[in-house]
Amino acid sequence: MNRKIYILFLFLSLGLFATTAYSQVKIGFWGDTIRKKSVPIQSGLSKEQELVRLIGLNFPTPVIDYGGPAPKFWTIGLNDELIFSQVSLTNWAAGGSGSLAFNAYLNGMANYAKGKVYWDNRIQLGYGFVQNFDVGYRKSEDRIILDSKWGYQAYRKIYFSASFQFKSQFSPGFDYDKNNRATMKSKFLAPGYLTLGLGIDWKPGNGKVFSLNFAPLTGSMNIVMADSALRVKYGNKYNRPIRTELGAQLKATFAKELTKNFKVASQLSLFSDYMSKPYNVVVYWDVQADYTLNKYFKASLRTNLIYDDKIKIANKEGKEGPRVQFKEIFGLSLSYTLGTYKK
Repeated sequence: MNRKIYILFLFLSLGLFATTAYSQVKIGFWGDTIRKKSVPIQSGLSKEQELVRLIGLNFPTPVIDYGGPAPKFWTIGLNDELIFSQVSLTNWAAGGSGSLAFNAYLNGMANYAKGKVYWDNRIQLGYGFVQNFDVGYRKSEDRIILDSKWGYQAYRKIYFSASFQFKSQFSPGFDYDKNNRATMKSKFLAPGYLTLGLGIDWKPGNGKVFSLNFAPLTGSMNIVMADSALRVKYGNKYNRPIRTELGAQLKATFAKELTKNFKVASQLSLFSDYMSKPYNVVVYWDVQADYTLNKYFKASLRTNLIYDDKIKIANKEGKEGPRVQFKEIFGLSLSYTLGTYKK
């Protein structure tokens, strides 16, 4: 019996202590907090809920760090150029002829990099013409180039790589004689080039200025979807629209801002065919130099050099043979860049 009374007395004492403590906290702490901090009472809360809320105000709010924004593995950019000129002559004593000229060039890239893997993609589209009021329409620029290269890091700056390239043009191109008679020299997929190479890629430094790719196993398809005369002109047999090659390719790429607002980019490609005259190296060399005048205008110079002994070109005497091809385009252009673009 004494034990039961003792337990009952203990519970009553604990209850009295809890009631007193609650009253002190409610009257003292709660009231002081409101008076000192001028914290408004939230309507709709019970006294117990309001007490918990006020106690929580005296503790710092935890901040959860998620490690910053999610990493970005893709870099995408687009650069375009528009060049337009017009000449009109009326009773011009010095002579000449009026003309309209237009040139458009688009250069886009989408590059992926994560860990030891990279995947670079680039598209170049160009088209230009001159409308001479005396002799008519002439195409001055026409190109489609798609490049894609995948790499996996093998050792420091050395990567195993696989590269793909497609080249062609949009519309028919013509050659004109003295009497302004036109002879078709090219059109879409005449010629067209498909190349796939397996090898290694060397990227010294950060790899953004210079890279050297050597692909000892490179397959190439030369496509001429046209009549037999045009097939022979580009090195195919007269009855075969597609010629295959197997060889080695060496490609060097350079891009750098030499001075403020002045950038130079160059790509040199050398190909040797194991199956036919490997010492006759096919050369493609592109150079682009840009000087930015302001946000929207720039001066640009683009050159393209090609040497392929299988392509027959007639000289002034009409004799056909392999020759160096060279094209140069200079202009002041309206240019705009989207995203993060690099040459």
